[in-house]
Amino acid sequence: MTPAQLAAAVRSALLAAVEAGELRVEVPAEVRVERPKQKGHGDWATNVALQLAKAAGRPPREVAQLLAARLGAVEGVAGVEVAGPGFLNVTLEAGAQGLLARQVVEAGAAYGRGDRLAGTRVDLEFISANPTGPLHLGHTRWAAVGDALGRVLAAAGAEVTREFYVNDRGVQMDRFGASLMAAAHGREVPADGYHGDYVPELAKQVVAEVPGILDLPEDEQLVRFREEGYRLQLAQQQDVLARFRTSFDVWYSERTLHESGAVERAFARLREQGHVFEQDGATWLRTTDSGDDKDRVLVKADGELTYFASDTAYYVDKRARGFDVCLYMLGADHHGYVGRLKAIAACAGDDPERNIEVLIGQLVKILKDGEELRLSKRAGNIVTLEDFVDLAGVDAVRYSLCRYPTDSPLTLDIDVITRQANENPVYYVQYVAARTASVSRNARDLGVERGPAEAFRPELLSHEREGDLLLALAEFPRVVATAAELREPHRVARYLEELAGTYHRFYDACRILPRGDEGATDTTRARLWLNDAARTVIANGLDLLGVGAPEQM
Repeated sequence: MTPAQLAAAVRSALLAAVEAGELRVEVPAEVRVERPKQKGHGDWATNVALQLAKAAGRPPREVAQLLAARLGAVEGVAGVEVAGPGFLNVTLEAGAQGLLARQVVEAGAAYGRGDRLAGTRVDLEFISANPTGPLHLGHTRWAAVGDALGRVLAAAGAEVTREFYVNDRGVQMDRFGASLMAAAHGREVPADGYHGDYVPELAKQVVAEVPGILDLPEDEQLVRFREEGYRLQLAQQQDVLARFRTSFDVWYSERTLHESGAVERAFARLREQGHVFEQDGATWLRTTDSGDDKDRVLVKADGELTYFASDTAYYVDKRARGFDVCLYMLGADHHGYVGRLKAIAACAGDDPERNIEVLIGQLVKILKDGEELRLSKRAGNIVTLEDFVDLAGVDAVRYSLCRYPTDSPLTLDIDVITRQANENPVYYVQYVAARTASVSRNARDLGVERGPAEAFRPELLSHEREGDLLLALAEFPRVVATAAELREPHRVARYLEELAGTYHRFYDACRILPRGDEGATDTTRARLWLNDAARTVIANGLDLLGVGAPEQM
C-alpha cells in the first residue's frame, strides 16, 4: 500500500463517516499522511482528525476514534492507534507494505511522478546572460539548480517552459564587437571592453569565417564582428550547457522583445491599468502603488528606453504567452529586483503573490588544494562553467550544486566532491545505484530471477530493515511533490542520501542472493524485487537532478 493509497483510504473513511451522519464536516480534497517521527508509532500517521475537529464540533480524539474504527477494516491495515491529542498512527500488514516493491519496479521511470501541480503553466527563466563571453560560476549554479527545478516541477505535473534570456541588446554588445575587432587587428582591447584569451580566439574564428571582414570600413567591421561574435559565442554557451545536461525550450532574445512590438503592447496594457504617467519629459511606471520603494522610469526624457522597460515588457509578454506562473531565478546581486518585479506584476493587474516568483541564488566559491579558485586564464577574470566541469565532472558538479538551498552561500571543495569515499555525497548515492545494479547482474549470473509478478510474495519482506527500506521508497512521491511546491530541488538530493543509508543497512542485514550450493527461495526473489525497486528510485531521483545512475563504479 502506497502513501497515496493510504491517504485515499483515510479520505474514504471520512466520506463514509459523513454519509453515516457520524461527522458533519466538509471532506478535504486531499488528505496527507507522513512518516511518524518515532519508531513504534506505526508506519504512517495523519493529523486529519485534529484538522477537522473544530469544524465537526467534536474533540479531536473522538473524531480520530471514529476514523480508526473504519480504517482498521481496510484491507492491508494491520492496526490503527489514536495517539496524543488526536493523531492516527497506522501500521500496515507486511504483505500490504511489501507490495510496494513490485509497484515501484512496474512503474519504472514513472514512479515518483504525480499531479500535484497539474494544470499549472510555468515559465522558468533561470539563466540570463550576455552572449559576450563564457558562462561563469554564477551561471553554473543556476544551470544545475534551474534545470533540476524544471525537472521536479514537470514530475509534479506542471507544464514547464525553460527559458534562457539572451541579453543581446545595449552598449555591451558594441563593446564586445569593438573588442573582437581590436583583437583581430592586433590592437589593444579597449579598457571597457572584454578581455581574456577567448577574445582573440573568437576574433580569429570570425576572420576565418567572414573573408574580407578586415577590409570593410570600420563602422561596418564593428557591426560584423559584433554579430558574428554574438552568433559564435551564443553557440559556445549552448554547447557548454548541452554538455552540462541543461536544456532550454526557449532562447529568448532581448532584441526580439523590442522588434516584435512587445514593448509597445506592454506599455499599452499598463496605461489601461492606470499606472503609466509622464513627468519631466520622461515616461514612468507608478510602482510605489504596488510596494516598490520608488517609481521607475520606462522611457528617459531623451527617448531612450531603460533596462526596466525591457524587464517590464518581458514579464507582460510572458503572461500574454499564457503562463500562470513566471518564475525568475536571479543572482545574488539582484535582491533589488524582487520588489520591482512584483510591482510590475501588480501594475499589470496580476497577483504578485501567485503569478510571479523570484528566487535569489547566493554566491559559490570553489576550493582547489585548499585555495580558492579565483579566475580563468581563458575568460580573464572569472571561473567558467567549463573550468568547473573539467575539474570535477558533470555529475559531481550538478549534484553538489543541487544539494544545498540556493539562498545560502556555498563553498565547494574540488578534492571532496571528486573523492571516491562515503563522505562525498554524490559518490555515496551513486554507489547505491551501482550496488543495486551489481546485485541484479550477480543474480542473472547465478540464474536467479525475480520471477513473474503474480508469484511475488510481499509478505516475506517482514524484516525490520526491509520495512525501513519500503517506507523510505514510499516517501519518494511526496518528496518530489514537496520539492516542486517549495521550489527546493535540494530536498530530492537529501532524500537520496537518506535512502542510500537505508539501503546499505538493508543490504548488510538481509542477504539477498544464495551462497554456495544454496538454492533460490521465495525470500530471495522477494528481496530481488526490493533491490530493483531501490535501484528504480535512486535512478529516478538522480535523473531529477540531471545526474547519472551508474551500473558500476
